[in-house]
Amino acid sequence: MNRIPLEFRFLGGTREIGRIGIAAKTEKTQVLLDYGIMMDHEPGFPMHVPPKELDAIILTHSHLDHSGAIPVFHIGERKPVYGTPLTFDLSQILISDFIHLSSYYLSFEFLELRSMMRSAVHTGYGEPKTVGDINFQLLDAGHIPGSAQVLIETQGKRVLFTGDFNTTETRLLSTANMNYGELDAIIMESTYANEDHPERKALEKEFMEEIMDIVENGGTVLVPAFSVGRSQEIACILAAYHFEYPVTIDGMAREANRIMLNYPDYVKDFRLFQNAVQASNWADGWRDRRLATKKPGVIISPAGMLKGGPAMFYVSKIGKKTHNGVFLVSYQIPGTPGRELMEKGRCVIDGKMRKVKAKVKHFDFSSHCGASELQSVVKSLKGNPTVYVVHGAEGNCEKFAKWVQKETGFNAVAPKAGDVFKV
Repeated sequence: MNRIPLEFRFLGGTREIGRIGIAAKTEKTQVLLDYGIMMDHEPGFPMHVPPKELDAIILTHSHLDHSGAIPVFHIGERKPVYGTPLTFDLSQILISDFIHLSSYYLSFEFLELRSMMRSAVHTGYGEPKTVGDINFQLLDAGHIPGSAQVLIETQGKRVLFTGDFNTTETRLLSTANMNYGELDAIIMESTYANEDHPERKALEKEFMEEIMDIVENGGTVLVPAFSVGRSQEIACILAAYHFEYPVTIDGMAREANRIMLNYPDYVKDFRLFQNAVQASNWADGWRDRRLATKKPGVIISPAGMLKGGPAMFYVSKIGKKTHNGVFLVSYQIPGTPGRELMEKGRCVIDGKMRKVKAKVKHFDFSSHCGASELQSVVKSLKGNPTVYVVHGAEGNCEKFAKWVQKETGFNAVAPKAGDVFKV
């Protein structure tokens, strides 16, 4: 019997980080794996897919570069969207915030977001699902709470999309599930294909020592962090080390905490997480914010790259004093205020670019695989899969595809936007 090939069209997130979108198609069925936005000066979208040609969307996790453009498929119609229940709750607050803050014309509004949420098909890890002639299941990705990898089975072929994934255990999450079985193809991220992350326990220890050094001398440490994932992990580290000074959590991280408290199964040690967020102060308005800057302790606040959020207010207060600290714990994209602070020690304070007097340090608490982990994953693959490398900037996709080909003998490709491949 002649099998119809499974076809993949790469719509975005190729040789770049952001706006990931991949269409998987058989003769009868077409599903979309993620459909995100590029958060540059103006939002960038993946290549278009006519909604009438689409049967469903599978969402790996809530970050906007994976979820942010899905409401486009809910203008005037409803397309089923599959993902974990936690992913939908977190996506709702992130996309809602994106619509609210966008000063650009978007082709969708809150109405389409609501329609997307009504179209959600809640899917647990390992739960078999079928759309047309495509069968799939979600596997834990270990990236942020609720994140998933997608294992597709159709036409006798097995293909894995990693989404963003992490094979290193953190205080918040267990590692990605790598029970893939034999694969015909894998589409994998390459965010850190060119560098390794520090060993987690040693990094935590250094982070806590630096915090204690400042706090015990009467200072306050601002930790600008992503609302979803990183803020909660930092709170868990402080709790695990029995940090006894006040911890203040602000911005959208509070709403993310509220949501995650409803999903005990999606964090590694729920009791630690619960203690961490419930023992902290959740800033409620400007009075709380001002108070937090005046006493020794830690403030965890978005935005992680200082592109807005309450963190901007805190930097203006905490950054002026030498006995305070600003500890960056998230990736800093070139061109962001966080990157400027990390590299040049300066930031906009009271409307002017000024030198920050507080101690500035960067701690690489990544939620992605580093180079060695990515290499180990490829070396452990069963079968003879073709490796498609996506979600990497500054040449990482191409570099990693070359490494795969040279070191493992697997066929490897770094697709460009618009490329179509048959499996």
